[in-house]
Amino acid sequence: MKFYVNAAAARSGNGSAEYPFRTIQEAANIAKPGDEVLVYPGIYREYVNPIHAGTEEARITYTSTEPLGAVISGAEVVKNWVPYEGNVWAARIPNGIFGSYNPYTTLVSGDWYIATFIAHTGEVYLNDKSLYEVTELDKVLNPVISKSSWDKDFSVYTWYTEQDEERNETVIYANFQGADPNQENVEINVRENCFYPAKEGVGYITLSGFHVTKAATQWAPPTAYQEGMIGPHWSKGWIIEDCEVSHSKCSGISLGKYKQPNNDNKWLKWKFKDGTQTERDCICQAQREGWTKENIGSHIIRRCNIHDCGQTGIVGHLGGVFSLIEDNHIHHINNKQNLAGAEIGGIKMHAAIDVIYRRNHIHHCTRGLWLDWQAQGTRVTQNLFHDNTLPYAGDDVDLNDPGLGEDIFIEVSHGPTLVDNNLLLSERSMKLPTQGVALVHNLIAGSFVSVGIGTDNGSSELPSPRYTPYHVPHRTEINGFMTFLHGDMRFYNNIFIQQPVRTCMNKIMDWMQGEGRNVWDDNNMYTGTWVYDDGYQLQEEWERAFDGYCGMGSPVSDRYYIHLPVWADGNVYFNGARAWKKETNSIIDTEHQVYIAMEEKDGEWKLKTNLYEVLPEIQSATISTATLGMAFEPEQLFENPDGTPIIFNTDYFGNHRSVNPTAGPFERAEDAAKKLN
Repeated sequence: MKFYVNAAAARSGNGSAEYPFRTIQEAANIAKPGDEVLVYPGIYREYVNPIHAGTEEARITYTSTEPLGAVISGAEVVKNWVPYEGNVWAARIPNGIFGSYNPYTTLVSGDWYIATFIAHTGEVYLNDKSLYEVTELDKVLNPVISKSSWDKDFSVYTWYTEQDEERNETVIYANFQGADPNQENVEINVRENCFYPAKEGVGYITLSGFHVTKAATQWAPPTAYQEGMIGPHWSKGWIIEDCEVSHSKCSGISLGKYKQPNNDNKWLKWKFKDGTQTERDCICQAQREGWTKENIGSHIIRRCNIHDCGQTGIVGHLGGVFSLIEDNHIHHINNKQNLAGAEIGGIKMHAAIDVIYRRNHIHHCTRGLWLDWQAQGTRVTQNLFHDNTLPYAGDDVDLNDPGLGEDIFIEVSHGPTLVDNNLLLSERSMKLPTQGVALVHNLIAGSFVSVGIGTDNGSSELPSPRYTPYHVPHRTEINGFMTFLHGDMRFYNNIFIQQPVRTCMNKIMDWMQGEGRNVWDDNNMYTGTWVYDDGYQLQEEWERAFDGYCGMGSPVSDRYYIHLPVWADGNVYFNGARAWKKETNSIIDTEHQVYIAMEEKDGEWKLKTNLYEVLPEIQSATISTATLGMAFEPEQLFENPDGTPIIFNTDYFGNHRSVNPTAGPFERAEDAAKKLN
C-alpha cells in the first residue's frame, strides 16, 4: 500500500494521493511490511518515530518524491529576536516547545568526551550555518577568533544561553555580526532525533532521498546508547540511501548499540572501573542479550552526502556489523572543533565486523575513518581520503591540544583488516596501534603514526594492557580476548610519497617526541614502512624463535611476546619516503621529485600529480587471499565476508589488472587524471 505525505496540504487527510497526510509521523504510525510512504517536497519539522518493522521480503520504504526535496528538520525558526547590545540580539523561547528534552539545559556529555569543552546539545543557525557556543555572555559581546576552527572568520558568530526559571523560558543571546536575525533564516535545535525508532528491533526500513538536518543529538561513545539524527536503533537490514545528512550536534547516522541501563556511560558516572573494562562488559552483555548476525546489523548506507556534524558523520558500536557503507561523500566533520574527545571522525565505528567501506570520498574531517576494536573481516577499498588533518590556516597551534587526525585510524584490533586500492593523501595517512592489517595497492602520501605504541591504557606506573576481543570468523560470538604484540602487517604493491611537512606539524612532532612524549601518539611525519625497522622480523626469522620448543617444560623464553612478523613486497618510494630495512623487492626512487594534490572545481575533484610520468616498473605479483595468509590472533584469512577468497585483480576504478600489476591504486596511468569523487 502507498501512503502520501504533503506538508503543503490544506489539512491532513487519510494518506491517499488525493488527501495526503501532512506529517510523516502519521504515515509512520500505520505503515506495515511492504508499504511505501511517498513524501512530497517541503520542510517537515518533526521527529519521525517508525512504529512498525518491515521484513527482509517486504521492506517499509520512505521516499522523497523529489530527491532531497523533503527535509526532515530537528530545528524551529526563531523570529522574535530583539536588539541587546551592538551586534548582539536576544530571543526568549518558551520551554514548552521542547517537551521533556531541552537542548539548552542538556550538556553534551558521556564517556570519552573531554568535559572541559562545555557545550549544550542545542545550536543556533544563521542561514544554515551553526554559530559558536560560548560559556559567558561577555564572549558574545566581545567574541574572539577560534584558533582551532577550520572557519576562523565565522567563529566570531557566537551565542550563549541561560534559563529564566521564573518565566520558564530559554534565553539565547547571539552575535550575528551585523545581520538582522529577523530578516535572515535563523533556526535553533529543538528535537533530539529526526528519523529514529524509539524502540529496538524496528528493522528493514528504507529511507531514500531525504535531507535530514539539525538535531540536538547527544555524544555517542561505545559504552552508551549511541544515537544519531538517523539510525536503526539495534535492528537489522536498514537502507539509508541518496540522503543529505547535515548539522547534527554530535552524530549524523548511528549504527550504534542499544541502551544498557546498568552500563550506560558507566565510566563517567561510577569512575571506579576503567572505560576499557566497561566496554568489554558492554560487549559481553550484548552477546548474552541477542547480539547475533541473525538479529543485528547488515545495514546499507549508500550515496549519501554527510557533512557539518559535530562528532561523526557515521557512528556505531556492535549495531553496524556486516554492513555496507559505499559511495558516500563525507566531509567537514568536527570542523568547528567545539567538541573534543576520543569518538570523533568522518566515520567512527567499533566492532566493524565484516563491514565493507568502499568508494567513499572522505575529506576535511578532523579524522577520516576510525576503526576502533574488532575490525575483524573489515575491508576499506577504493576510497578517496584527503585533507583529514589540522586546519591549514596558520601555524599557531596549541601544543597541549593539537587535535591531530589522519585518514585512517585502526586501534587495538586483531584483524584481519584489509585496506586496498585507496588514495590516502593526508599528511598523516594511518594511525596504527594495532596488528593484523594488510595494505595492498594503495597510494600513500602521508605517514604511519603510533606504530608499536598506543595499545596500553596509559597508567603512570603499573602495567595497563588493553585486552580486546576477537570473534568466531564472520560471526559476533567472542572467541577470546588478547593484548597486542604489534606487527602481523602486510604491505604489497603500494606507492609511498613523502610530502613537504608544514611548519606547525614539525613543531608538534618535535614536541611530541620530546617534552610532550606520550603513549598514544608520536606524530611521526616521515612516510614509508621504515617505522617497522625496530624489532620486526621476517616470518622465517620469527619462526626460528620457536625452533625446538613444544609446550610446557620448554626453557623460559620471550617467544610468545615478541613482535609478530611483517611482510613487504612490490612497493615504490618517492621523495625520501623510506622502505622497511628488510624489504628486498622495492624501488626507492631518488631521481625524481613527485608532486601530488587534490583540486576541486565545480564540485568535482581531480588528482594533480606527475607520478605517472615517472613511476618505474617493478616486478610485482598479483596479490590474493593466499598471499596474505591469516591474521594471527583470530586465525582468520583476509577474505570476503562470505568466506570466499579475494584476488586483487581490479583497481580503484574496477579496471582489470595485468598478471604483473602496476603498483598503487591505478592500473593505467591515464586513469589518474579522471574525476575521483
